[in-house]
Amino acid sequence: MSITLDKQIPDFSAQATSQQEVSPASLAGKKVVIYFYPKDNTPGCTTEGQDFRDLHAEFQKAGAVIFGVSKDSLRTHENFRAKHSFPFELISDPEEQLCRLFDVIKLKQMYGKQYEGIERSTFLIDAQGVLRREWRKVKVAGHVAEVLEAVRSL
Repeated sequence: MSITLDKQIPDFSAQATSQQEVSPASLAGKKVVIYFYPKDNTPGCTTEGQDFRDLHAEFQKAGAVIFGVSKDSLRTHENFRAKHSFPFELISDPEEQLCRLFDVIKLKQMYGKQYEGIERSTFLIDAQGVLRREWRKVKVAGHVAEVLEAVRSL
């Protein structure tokens, strides 16, 4: 099962930093931004995280919580989060459960080799647990501001 725009997100359970368990039930009543990124401590992923960090107060004012997701371990996430002072939680998805639910695992190519990896993507879920917006093949520059405007319009 995967997600569909304007439909309730399916049930899932995932481990996040700060020993937090994330599920649709734990997110009920909140607007939620979930962004998927390839790897901790890489240039684009660091910049994207810093952009979410820098606008975090604005997301909070708009009633939204933010979660970043990659396949990195919780330990790596905790270090990445501390190093860049991210005020939001990062979800570890080493088995790709959440990545596959949101259909962000794509065939990629680097140095002529093909591999499966996370396609940078962001999803906006309303307070009733319904997927309202999705951004796929995200380019980092200007993206977080665009997501913030969508959160404000919900």
